[in-house]
Amino acid sequence: MELQFNADGSPFVMWGGNKIQLENGPVTDKIYLEKAEKELRETPEIVKAALEELRKLLKGESNLAIPINKDEFLMKFLRPCKFYAESAFKRIQAYYKFRRSHPEHCHDLMPSAVRPAFDESIVSILSPRDQHGRRIMVVESGERWNPRKVSLTEVFRGVQLGLEAAMDEPLTQVNGVISILDMKGLSLTQVMQFTPSFAKMVIDWIQDCVPIRLKAVHIVNQPYVFNMLFAIFKPFMREKLRSRIHFHGTNFESLLSHIDAKATRKRHGGALPEPEIPGEVLWKMLQYYEEDFKVANSYGYTNNNNHKK
Repeated sequence: MELQFNADGSPFVMWGGNKIQLENGPVTDKIYLEKAEKELRETPEIVKAALEELRKLLKGESNLAIPINKDEFLMKFLRPCKFYAESAFKRIQAYYKFRRSHPEHCHDLMPSAVRPAFDESIVSILSPRDQHGRRIMVVESGERWNPRKVSLTEVFRGVQLGLEAAMDEPLTQVNGVISILDMKGLSLTQVMQFTPSFAKMVIDWIQDCVPIRLKAVHIVNQPYVFNMLFAIFKPFMREKLRSRIHFHGTNFESLLSHIDAKATRKRHGGALPEPEIPGEVLWKMLQYYEEDFKVANSYGYTNNNNHKK
């Protein structure tokens, strides 16, 4: 399965009759425009006021280098915060403070520097959107993950890169993301890679930092040892996140009660045909946007006041 290219040079891949690509254009579908207004308060008047207020707040953050004059940049923080500028401002602060505080996990978040998790097909965002227009991220946390080949840090970096791409999609900003974590073959050796400090870092990132509407997390094929892993993460979760985690085991009818079969892999009970899209193809697709990632990677807290770009 190989990449194909649109007339403008942007990459896509076909899977089961679906054209899958990063969708960076504006939201035009009436259904999703109405959804944005109903769920996110997205009207022209509210958007205009929120952008103005957010810019005023950011101008006071003199050591934060981000493109405050680019509407599309600010929108990816405003939409998940339902256009409450103060909340978006706090999310921006938290997001870039996290990146500053965890350089080993957040440095050089560009395809050229983040490859192992994709080479081993551990992280994927390449599948059709679900019936609610949500992007689906699949993370292989069991038998496909060999910690000797791909460290836990590299897995997290791969997840971040995949979500960075999704965050730039207006349709994903409106509809959100769901995640499927496949735990088939999870071993005690893998569980031992996790520490409470790592778990707290990841949960803090999900709950307070990353500007994405995480609508659900679906755990499938989890063995008994998974209980040990979940016990490490659970104390740091707030009720909102806990309520969005669903455990299915091998009951794929349960999974399909949440996600349409047309957007689900065959091995998870869905209708998408084999072979699946390999991680290398996703990496190549992301590589096309290397320069955009490079620019995004240059944003953050600095020691100077040159933050207006």
